[in-house]
Amino acid sequence: MRLLVVGKLSGQLSTAVKMAMSAGAKVSHVETIEAATHALRAGQGADLLMVDYDLDIAGLIAANETERIHAPVVACGIAADPRRAADAIRAGAKEFIPLPPEAELIAAVLAAVSDDNRPMVVRDPSMQQVIQLADQVAASDASILITGESGVGKEVVARYVHQKSRRANKPFISVNCAAIPENLLESELFGHEKGAFTGALARRIGKFEEANGGTLLLDEISEMDARLQAKLLRAIQEREIDRVGGTKPVKVDIRILATSNRDLAQAVKDGVFREDLLYRLNVVNLRLPPLRERPGDVVAMAEFFVKKYAAANGMPEKPLSAEAKRRLAAHRWPGNVRELENAMHRAVLLAVGPEIDEHAIRLPDGQPLAPADAHTRTAQAAAAAAETASRSFVGQTVAEMEQQLILDTLEHCFGNRTHAANILGISIRTLRNKLKEYGEAGVPVPAPQMGASAA
Repeated sequence: MRLLVVGKLSGQLSTAVKMAMSAGAKVSHVETIEAATHALRAGQGADLLMVDYDLDIAGLIAANETERIHAPVVACGIAADPRRAADAIRAGAKEFIPLPPEAELIAAVLAAVSDDNRPMVVRDPSMQQVIQLADQVAASDASILITGESGVGKEVVARYVHQKSRRANKPFISVNCAAIPENLLESELFGHEKGAFTGALARRIGKFEEANGGTLLLDEISEMDARLQAKLLRAIQEREIDRVGGTKPVKVDIRILATSNRDLAQAVKDGVFREDLLYRLNVVNLRLPPLRERPGDVVAMAEFFVKKYAAANGMPEKPLSAEAKRRLAAHRWPGNVRELENAMHRAVLLAVGPEIDEHAIRLPDGQPLAPADAHTRTAQAAAAAAETASRSFVGQTVAEMEQQLILDTLEHCFGNRTHAANILGISIRTLRNKLKEYGEAGVPVPAPQMGASAA
């Protein structure tokens, strides 16, 4: 997590910074609100601002919003003056940290405000296979397209890939292409020069430059308009971008991840998404199954969310009752992990006994989950089938496993030999020799698909 501290580093604030660093934050510092906005505009990204409450917090937030910079603010101050702390919250701060600081409080605030505490909770074999593939490709610089229904955890997987990559100590920058107006997205991605358009009062570094050296996640890429798709394609191919109003290209070193909850192949057929861009993004595809297809994850995730929200609300952690677990496993969760998380947050608040029972787990309309019946048996059967499939590798030779891994990777790369060799960590010559061997043995080998090089 990237923390920008704003204010004079007197003794107590210096101590707070050291505590934040010990909690894993990467900390930078400026003394004034003008310097803070300048640093953010210049590409010094921050996931959270810790600001002395003697400064003009409302002015800082307003200046950032003018530049479309959205980073949560936590106020801090000595002596915890209740009036000034309340003023800071009214000015837009999310939390207040009294100084002298407490290490546990700082760690809790950092986790709560940044919402960066989203570990992978994987128990179901179908999801374990996805994570296994993610582990295989994480160390490469191959572009990855992460697909699945809304709420399945695509951004969580993207962060997981980044953390497993060689770029883990560099920035991870996420851009929601669906949340930014079309006329602003180009500037958001590529930045702009002073005077490039009305309101461009200073140079603004875009997300491509902010992510330099690290990973850029293009969330909901399917929502990007066709004109900008062409500029994005060039940026990916050439590894350079043009700021809006700029006169010379800017080199960038980034790894591209993208997500979509739409069928991009169909979008290509419909003429709303570029086929060449799809091939550039979809070097490897990670398809996340919906929660209803991974019943083994449901209870494990529910227990994780119970622990998370009990701690966040200062409440004792209660176990799930047996009937609650049965109903959780039987529900189809149309909103996927996001719906499950919200349901468990409500359950933590509504539970009245020593356990979280089925009456505390309610749907968004207030109705309880339906009793577990035939749905439970179906879910259990699906879980058993998935587990059986995951054990199908037992009994195969190492050569057979190697062959399956090579062919599966090649298929994910649309038959592109160069991409597959990079992902597998072998030379292109070794890969070609293996494929020749398989072909001579009569094993079908994926051919390069249209638009993908056979190189």
